[in-house]
Amino acid sequence: MPELQCLRADHAPALLDFERENRAYFAESVPDRGDAYFAEFDDRHAGLLAEQSAGTCRFHLLVADDGAVLGRVNLIDVEDGTAELGYRIAKSAAGRGLATAAVREVCELAATDYGLTSLWARTTLDNAGSRAVLARAGFTVTGEADLGGRPGLTFVRELG
Repeated sequence: MPELQCLRADHAPALLDFERENRAYFAESVPDRGDAYFAEFDDRHAGLLAEQSAGTCRFHLLVADDGAVLGRVNLIDVEDGTAELGYRIAKSAAGRGLATAAVREVCELAATDYGLTSLWARTTLDNAGSRAVLARAGFTVTGEADLGGRPGLTFVRELG
């Protein structure tokens, strides 16, 4: 059974593999990270760990028994009791309820361990899977958004 783990330095190789293997799949529903993301991955990973250490972000990986990364669920811009939730699940793991379970678990951590009172998220209109995950995890639509030139929706979930 996959396990949700806080991002660590030793996750870097598996996380890079996850991002490379799923790049085209992710680009179907969210803006592509671009070549620089991959070229500068080690520096970016170190930067994420520094942000996590400072408490401004909380990064989580969904890790399979063999150590492969199946997904990520992140809380970014943690401030004043709120944060933005973002997530992505590997193509090979999609449709199995893993995203919903991981998002629910991070919502619980946000309330109990991180002391947050609300989370917000956004997704493109054409990403029905992501909209369903957010709805199943207790998020409600709050408005419209422009996501890199693509129409989208914003969501919120009150915690506690």
